[in-house]
Amino acid sequence: MRIRVLIADDQELVRTGLSMILDAQPDIEVVGQASDGDQAVALARSLRPDVCLFDIRMPGIDGIEATRAIAGPGVEDPMNVVIITTFDLDEYVYAALRAGAKGFLLKDAGSELLGQAVRAAASGDALIAPNVTVRLLETFASTAPAAPLPQPVEPLTEREEQVLAAVARGLSNSEIAAELYITLSTVKTHVASLMTKLAARNRVEIAIWAYQTKRVSARS
Repeated sequence: MRIRVLIADDQELVRTGLSMILDAQPDIEVVGQASDGDQAVALARSLRPDVCLFDIRMPGIDGIEATRAIAGPGVEDPMNVVIITTFDLDEYVYAALRAGAKGFLLKDAGSELLGQAVRAAASGDALIAPNVTVRLLETFASTAPAAPLPQPVEPLTEREEQVLAAVARGLSNSEIAAELYITLSTVKTHVASLMTKLAARNRVEIAIWAYQTKRVSARS
């Protein structure tokens, strides 16, 4: 079955370009386009796509509020949202991830990475563009409101710390498996354990926690 995608961006050329790229993929189909946040939420709820691609800055409610409305805490049957943005230091990206987005990409990420992000989100995983992961997450984690940071319900194992650092760098499960010389199923087990211990909904929140707690940094 093809992955059904909804695209929301206030620029028609961007919507058209993303749609052409995704429709060219044999396993992906664009089922709707929205030009503002209100329309994006309405279409998402009516079409129930497998993945929503939302721009951060849109008329009406922005990408953050649109994400929160369909994927935020307390939402029944949350949808998969990937944020797309022009700037790798967009001041709203951190808030969007906290609102429930499963990942983010730059609009010039290219067709291969765009396809990977859509497939990852559709499978319940998340992809953070490697070229912006460290700079953006570290920046916004360091400027997040001061508050006691959540601690793991159980201490992380040495291997979990390694997987944590790799996730925070934006590596996929396959890349982590290759780097740590472990099987893909073992990586998935460690990621699932991290989510449980950190009360994280997805790997994006795992990455955010890693930067917030200074477990990793740009020099890692």
